[in-house]
Parts: sequence; C-alpha cells; structure tokens
Amino acid sequence: MDALLALWDGAFGSSYAFWSATLVRATPLLFVGLAVAVAFRAGVLNIGAEGQLLVGAIVASSIALHNAGAPRAVVIVAMIVGGAAGGAAWAGIAEWLRRRFGVLEVISTIMLNFVALALLSWVVRGPLQEPSGIYPQSAAFPEASHWPFLIPGQRLHLGFLLGAALALGAWFLLARSAAGFRVRVVGAGARAAVSAGGVDAQRTITTVFLLSGACAGLAGASEVGGVTWALYEGLSPGYGYTAIAVALLARLDPRWVVLSAVFFGALDAGAAAMQRDAGVPSVVGQVVVAAVVLLVLASGAVRDRIPRARAAAPEALG
Repeated sequence: MDALLALWDGAFGSSYAFWSATLVRATPLLFVGLAVAVAFRAGVLNIGAEGQLLVGAIVASSIALHNAGAPRAVVIVAMIVGGAAGGAAWAGIAEWLRRRFGVLEVISTIMLNFVALALLSWVVRGPLQEPSGIYPQSAAFPEASHWPFLIPGQRLHLGFLLGAALALGAWFLLARSAAGFRVRVVGAGARAAVSAGGVDAQRTITTVFLLSGACAGLAGASEVGGVTWALYEGLSPGYGYTAIAVALLARLDPRWVVLSAVFFGALDAGAAAMQRDAGVPSVVGQVVVAAVVLLVLASGAVRDRIPRARAAAPEALG
C-alpha cells in the first residue's frame, strides 16, 4: 500500500508532481508515440524513433549553440524546424535503403539507432563539446534557446502544447482527409491499394516515413530546448522504444496517444517517487508497462476472434 501511495503522490499528488514531473516526462513520449502510431497506421514498422530523436536533438542543439545572438522566437522556431528535419533525414536513410535495396525498415531503423548513439557520443566529445573539454557534453544553451514554460512556477514547457496540437492535427488528417484515407488504405493492404484504388503506395509510405521521423526528431528538440538545455550522452532513457508501447496502448489513434503518453509519464514519475519514498525499485514501473502492453495485445486478439466465432457459429449448426 505504501508503494502505491508513493506512486500516486509522485505522479498526481501535487500540482508540481503533475505539471512538472508527469507531463514533462510525457512530452517526449507524446512525440515519439505519435511517430510510431502514424508509421504503423501506414504499415511502416519504424522502430528507429530512438535514433531519430537523438539526431533531432543534435541538430537542435547545434542551432541553439550557434545562434546565441538571434531573437528568442527565431531561435526556438529554428530549433523546432531543425529537430524535425534531422529526424526526417535520419528516417529518410532507412526509407532509401528500403526502396533502393529492399532492406526491411525493421532492421535498418534498429541499426540506425546504434549509429545515432555513436554519432551523439562523437558530437559531445568533438564539435559540440563544452569549452573545457573535460565533460562529454555540450556547453549550456544560451537563454534565448530556452523554450518557454506554459505555467509560471512549473517546468511544463512549450513542447507539450506543440505535441498535443500535432496529435490533434494528425488525427484530423488521418480521419478526415484524402491523404489520411490513402495512409489507412495502404496500411490495410498496399497491393490492394495500388491495384483496386489506384493509390501510389510507394509515395505514401515515403511521406509517412519522413513525417514519422520528423515527429521523433521533435521529441529530441523539445528535450534539449525545454528540459536539459544541454546535449549529453544518455539524453534518452529509451523513449523511442517506450513509444511502441505508447502507440499500441493508444491503438494507433493520435488522439489517444496524448492520454497514453500521460499515463506512461505518470508511471515514470511515480516509479521514481516509489523508489525514493517506499524503497521499491523503480524497475517495477517497467514491469507494469510490459503487463499493460501484453493486456492490450491480448484484448485485441480476443476482440478480433469474437466476430469470426459468431460468423462461424451458424455454419457449424447447419
């Protein structure tokens, strides 16, 4: 009971716990969860959100460190655009390998995650290392590159608002536009979409792949611009992989990705408090995450079997 109370207090027990812990932790998960959900809806198995996040963070950090004299609004917009472009470019490598050599995106995106980790390690020990050259991290960002807080006295920053708006826009496009219809049709069956619907499946997949990478890149930009104000190794504790669970729990619906990200952010914040206040290892939170994903997958399988069983029942009786 003490552990559960500590979990609740760490996630929702105070205004600071909710606004400055839960929602701040949910922000990168919102972006990467959206990246995975949109990609999976088109049948693109983008497992590389982790690497795309890191590359987005590298590009955004470079912009922040080399534009100290520019107006704050200009720097922040440039970081947003640069982070999205970096993530899209990294996803574009996997898409090019898929189209040119037939490399499965599952393999290429996972491998590119490790390349991105190595790139980050080189960057913080090389071109972006802090002036003393002692620590494997960048210098602290200038004030002009700090993303604004949404609530006075709280750490919730612009990134959450941007992610929520992006999720709403993605839902609208998928549900109410011709482009979204093409994405859903290609995800249901690319060959059928081409032969029966005249859809350019390759173009649709490429577009979705790049947009997915851009969303993940925004997660990296929001972390360095709104939370850490510096670039360093270990920036992401595995957000890109947790994003798969976030997207699955939301059933690939961008609207529910917001709530799913908040749920996982609450588990993360609560697990830290549970370890601090109740002495229960924070890894228990990861066990809960795994259990939730298994339950979601199992419930989906059961739900899919019920209509088939009902359809087969009259035939069996006849």
